[in-house]
Amino acid sequence: MTNQMITKVEGNEITLERVFNAPPELVFQVFSQAEHLKQWWGPRGWEVTACTVDFREGGVWHYCMKCMDKNQGDFFGMESWGKAVYKEIVQNEKIGYVDYFSDADCNVVEGMPSSRSTLSFQPFEGKTKLINVGTYESAEALQQVIAMGMEQGITETWDRLAEHLESVK
Repeated sequence: MTNQMITKVEGNEITLERVFNAPPELVFQVFSQAEHLKQWWGPRGWEVTACTVDFREGGVWHYCMKCMDKNQGDFFGMESWGKAVYKEIVQNEKIGYVDYFSDADCNVVEGMPSSRSTLSFQPFEGKTKLINVGTYESAEALQQVIAMGMEQGITETWDRLAEHLESVK
């Protein structure tokens, strides 16, 4: 298995899988700390301009990504706010959360699809196999986020994650 991402869509569920060249403890850490998330979260050309993490069950991760790349046309200067509410945390093994589109005040944006995501950090040949299972309210809601470019965004985000892991190992 290479660093390529495997994507499987079935009904209202999407599974993303990729192997990272770092131990599960480190991959888990860079998902759980604001100072790491600021370095790699989001697609290329986007920067995290606000990020607060209360990493505990019931805690909230609230962030803003802003497009800083003039070559991205209409997206340049756009801000995208997100909010995740942690539901399950198993140290170095699993993070479960509900992911929402939000505003700057951490209010959920009505009418936008939310998902329940589970990240699993599995030891794999001295590396980490990261498996992200996202469950949406309906197959239509999942198709809506896929149409918004979710797969490219996640691929670029995970490429940036791989680069960040190399820089902090």
